[in-house]
Amino acid sequence: MDAGRLLCWESERPEKVHRARLDPHLVCDRALRNLLLAEERYAPSHSYFKHVQRDIKQPMRRIVATWMLEVCEEQRCEEEVFALSMNCLDRYLSTVPTAKSRLQLLGAACMFLASKLRETVPLTAEKLCIYTDHSVRLHDLLDMELLVLTRLKWDISAVTPHDFVEHVLHRLPLPRESVDLVRKHTQTFIALCATDFKFVTYTASMVACGSVAAAVRGLRLHVRHPALSPQSLTLRLAKITNADPDFLRACQEQIEGLLEHSLRQAHGTGPTGGPDGDPKGLEEPDLACTPTDVRDVNL
Repeated sequence: MDAGRLLCWESERPEKVHRARLDPHLVCDRALRNLLLAEERYAPSHSYFKHVQRDIKQPMRRIVATWMLEVCEEQRCEEEVFALSMNCLDRYLSTVPTAKSRLQLLGAACMFLASKLRETVPLTAEKLCIYTDHSVRLHDLLDMELLVLTRLKWDISAVTPHDFVEHVLHRLPLPRESVDLVRKHTQTFIALCATDFKFVTYTASMVACGSVAAAVRGLRLHVRHPALSPQSLTLRLAKITNADPDFLRACQEQIEGLLEHSLRQAHGTGPTGGPDGDPKGLEEPDLACTPTDVRDVNL
């Protein structure tokens, strides 16, 4: 292979990222304890729409979150990129009043930062500007990147639900042939949760456990494996993360409700009867564009 072809190949995003095998030392009890201690530090305020933001409303966050998710999916980003970018966006909005005209700019900057931390081949600023239909200029994106870093005190390596997934799966009596499918469905649920503001009230570990529980139930693994019955699974997950079982069960039910709502939206059978029924043109975006299509998830 000549140097020109090698350079051309390296400039493209790879079709498949090769991963190392899971190191058991990374899912040890001490690592899990450290994550549980650190997650509160990166939790955004769940009341910033009431006390900080005046121009931005919750439906606007959902729209920009769905756009960010579609960009991450189209660019085949790592699953962690979207979750981390939404954490940065929420933490920024928790402290800085922002005009709605700058919300997409903020979302692009958060994706730009998150991809640098969690992506093998980071998103480029130029490509993100293209995804905004050039409504965001390159120098504005770079300025916003620096502003986000400053406001977050350069501490953007946040704990997200994805950081708990392997810890949880490693500690559950899952059949070996089902682990990858449970992981895939769990990642879908986590992405859906990040688009919905009500899940900001839950910790990252709670969202991870609720997503795993919803995935196991949707796949009906408890039918053949009694140890994975809903009650037993909830108690196991609560013990793993020192969570309240009732609170965890409520989180799981909300996740399953969100999936059901998303499936209705994807098939155009929502309560409003489609985009034409939405007030003021703020239509609910199609949430089928997730790391794994919601239509592939069982309920």
